Amino acid sequence: MSEIEWTLSGFGDEIHVDPVVQIAVLQALGANHIEVRRAWGINIVDMADDDLGRLAALFAENGMGVSAIASPIGKVDVSSPPEDEVERLRRAINAAQRLGSRYVRIFSFYPGEGVPPESVRDAVMVRMRAFADLAEREHVVLLHENEKHIFGDTPDRVVDIMESVGSDALKVAWDAANFVQVGVKPFTEAYSLVRPYVEYLQVKDAIAATGQVVAAGEGDGEVQETMNAFRDDGYRGFVSLEPHMAEAYELGGFSGPKAFGIAARALARVLDKAGVKSV
Repeated sequence: MSEIEWTLSGFGDEIHVDPVVQIAVLQALGANHIEVRRAWGINIVDMADDDLGRLAALFAENGMGVSAIASPIGKVDVSSPPEDEVERLRRAINAAQRLGSRYVRIFSFYPGEGVPPESVRDAVMVRMRAFADLAEREHVVLLHENEKHIFGDTPDRVVDIMESVGSDALKVAWDAANFVQVGVKPFTEAYSLVRPYVEYLQVKDAIAATGQVVAAGEGDGEVQETMNAFRDDGYRGFVSLEPHMAEAYELGGFSGPKAFGIAARALARVLDKAGVKSV
């Protein structure tokens, strides 16, 4: 039986603002890919073309591939003008193309304070279809993350988005911690429903009672069971660290080099138990 390998990546801006440090730490941990959300303190969708060129050159010089663009697209209130987010998605896709990645992470909008998610379903679907249309034309794949409090934060609504849009350019980025934070047991209650649409793994864990984010395998995210299941059903893609070990906030999180290393070693233990090698 051949050895199972998954490609290790991580959110560089969780390590440091300087992409040189991001690359050095990730490579020290055995990763030759990076997930790009911010560099030099600039969000990827706000980055000028010159900065994108500088970043692309830096990655090329260091033999660093880009697993995905971790954009904030769709992490806004659904009442915002849809054309605004489509235009921002164009910028995220341009970044993906400049940096040599086929994946762009997105979200499915906040319903608004006190607004039942079901009441904004149609508005969400119109916007997600527009996102998928653009992605199809540009030959990239959008990865919907199940962020807490957006429309697609529960397994049933994630599946609703995937089935309603029905595009090969829209898939799922699995995040166990986010499921825990909305009261869902990731493996027990989400895996079988969402798995057909998963194309990318983002790794963090959380404690159900408090919502605190912890290293993989140290919370209630059923991480070991889930990774074993992904192994068994043939997953062979990226596994990307997004530890949020020091702080988390609306548009991202931070760990620092030391805590990021702790999270990486925790993931390595989980993968080792699963018989998966990270490369």
